[in-house]
Amino acid sequence: MKSVVLIGAVLGMANACNKSTPPTTGTAANAGTGYQVTGQFTNAPAGTKVYLAELGDTQFISRDTATVDDKGQFKFTGTVPEAGLYQVKTNDQNQVLVAMANGSSLALTGDAQKLAESYTVKGSPDSEMLQQLNRTMSQSKMQMGRLEQRYNQNAQANRTDSMQVIEKQFYALQARGTESIKTMVRQHPKSVVSSFVVANLINPDEQFAFADSMTTVFKTAQPDSRYTKALVAKLEPMRSTAVGVQAPEINLAAPDGKALPLSSLRGKYVLIDFWASWCGPCRRENPNVVKAYNKYKGKGFEIYGVSFDQDRDKWLKAIQADGLTWKHVSDLKGWESAAGQTYSIKSIPASILLDPQGRIIGKNLRGEALEAKLASVMK
Repeated sequence: MKSVVLIGAVLGMANACNKSTPPTTGTAANAGTGYQVTGQFTNAPAGTKVYLAELGDTQFISRDTATVDDKGQFKFTGTVPEAGLYQVKTNDQNQVLVAMANGSSLALTGDAQKLAESYTVKGSPDSEMLQQLNRTMSQSKMQMGRLEQRYNQNAQANRTDSMQVIEKQFYALQARGTESIKTMVRQHPKSVVSSFVVANLINPDEQFAFADSMTTVFKTAQPDSRYTKALVAKLEPMRSTAVGVQAPEINLAAPDGKALPLSSLRGKYVLIDFWASWCGPCRRENPNVVKAYNKYKGKGFEIYGVSFDQDRDKWLKAIQADGLTWKHVSDLKGWESAAGQTYSIKSIPASILLDPQGRIIGKNLRGEALEAKLASVMK
């Protein structure tokens, strides 16, 4: 089962202090043109340090430090080059994200010993939206964690029927969470949080049409945002393999050494299955793929397996061991596979479903999702 991407993953980024052009900080800044963050923490003795860091492209960038007084209060003031996301923390275990722009005046409260669970923020609609998003996703994470625990318990007992039921519940929960986030984004097109979410928390492989449509909106609503620019750069190379476009050609060697073009399967629904013998999740997914293949192979369905193996013998043994009786190709270059480069594959298992004309109609369909999609298109 796939895991959900959470704001918590962003909060886990390391701090760095060596970036240039820091914002102006300190009491000399004009609160009318800059930002102000006032805080009130419980369980924070006088002298406790509170750190402010900017969310950069790949890490947090240290921007300011404040000290809690004997009333649990602290303050940050300064200016920022543009609206963005910032981290406020007392330590690595107690940190939250807020959205700030010049003119922002935030009031942050919470328990310094359990900040993420207890904090509230007022005075910034963007920060309040971020808090709502964080809590919604944290709740989803807990529910998914419980499902994953049940799934693993049933896997150990080899209860495949129960595993399939739990997997279906997992994907349904994940889909509801994604739709909730998309609704929030659509309702707040001018918020920097929305462009951040689409750029960082939405999987464009699965939600390209949504991400692309929101990019068009953001170009008008917040054209200068770093997140809008990052989103544009992220989506551009994906256009050649987006849902709805003609799939690029793959022409690699089959196990017999002869080239087998993807286009030679035109006229059938084709699942391009990226996998490898050494990939545990791929091997665990193979029974689901075998089940779908056996059900639909006589109805105009074929699978084109693309291996990221480097060892020919291990590749062929895995094909036999897992009963993968469909078409297979590989250039035995591992992650440097020409097909993987063409389709920008960053993790496996990965799959792409084509219609009989060779157009992409689905991505990363697994288990129940793959069978449901095949049932809908092959009526």
